[in-house]
Amino acid sequence: MFSYIWPIALVILSEVIYQICAKSAPETADPLAALTITYLVAALTSGILFFSLNRGANLLNEYSRLNAMPFLLGVSIVGLETGWIYAYRAGWQVSTSFIVQSAFLAVALLAVGYLLYHETLSWHKIVGIGICLIGLIFINHK
Repeated sequence: MFSYIWPIALVILSEVIYQICAKSAPETADPLAALTITYLVAALTSGILFFSLNRGANLLNEYSRLNAMPFLLGVSIVGLETGWIYAYRAGWQVSTSFIVQSAFLAVALLAVGYLLYHETLSWHKIVGIGICLIGLIFINHK
């Protein structure tokens, strides 16, 4: 059970910290300049964790096993982080922006799951999409 729960708990904790950091980005600093520091810290942290958790492993050997994923993931992370910083600068509230993003993301990922991975798209999921979209109306109603 722990192996099932801890990854989601880590994602939730990391996402909370992430949103606080994105909302707290200095208005006078260029977000892309800040991201260069972010990625240096991320690279160092990843390296430390790699060598700590995989004693004796060869990093260059691991690189040879990779596909395009880390390159596409890197570009997508820049888009995510830049988008969030500018969303907060544009006036989005931390309490609602993530809910709006998550609802639309859920709809998009249901389509991705169905089209790319042949996951089941049941009536329950379709009704859930409708409920999410109705919830967005209430959350964003002024």
